[in-house]
Amino acid sequence: MNKSDYILYSGAARGAEAIFGANAERLGIKEVNYTFVGHQIVRQRGLHMLNREELNRGDVSLEYVAKLMSRRYTDSPTFRHILQTIWHQIINGQEIFVIGEILDDLTVKGGTGWGAEFAKLCNKPLYVFDQNKAGWFKWNRMHWDHLLAGDEPQISHPHFTGTGTRFLTEEGTQAIKLLFDRSFTETA
Repeated sequence: MNKSDYILYSGAARGAEAIFGANAERLGIKEVNYTFVGHQIVRQRGLHMLNREELNRGDVSLEYVAKLMSRRYTDSPTFRHILQTIWHQIINGQEIFVIGEILDDLTVKGGTGWGAEFAKLCNKPLYVFDQNKAGWFKWNRMHWDHLLAGDEPQISHPHFTGTGTRFLTEEGTQAIKLLFDRSFTETA
């Protein structure tokens, strides 16, 4: 498969999404960045401004999400729209890559956690780079498997999602770069 066949689905926000996008652009990978009017973004490439109908398609009960994640969330329109954009990212990607932190209850911290949980519900291949543990983990439908050096993930599906925390560390930034390099520099 050629690099031109691949599409990154993301959200154009600062942090992990911006770095996923910058690496896609660096290697000539197409991007689709879902956002909504009023959302703060840092990338313009591949921008898809979701209209009201599209946002509603990704609507989810905050009560359901809070119960699933064992957390409380604000019921602000902005937060709801962020969850709706994450829904579009996960639905369109066939393989999901997240930068964040895996918590003791096996969820991922923050709003990013909804994307990881939704990927689990959809039975999509899910990888998380845990910035605190400085390593990649793969969800195996029951728990997280730590991927050792040499077994780090590669992007293998042409439609993939890259998302994660706004608070990216140098390790998280490097993990994204190396993910793209492992996946595309040998096939360039």
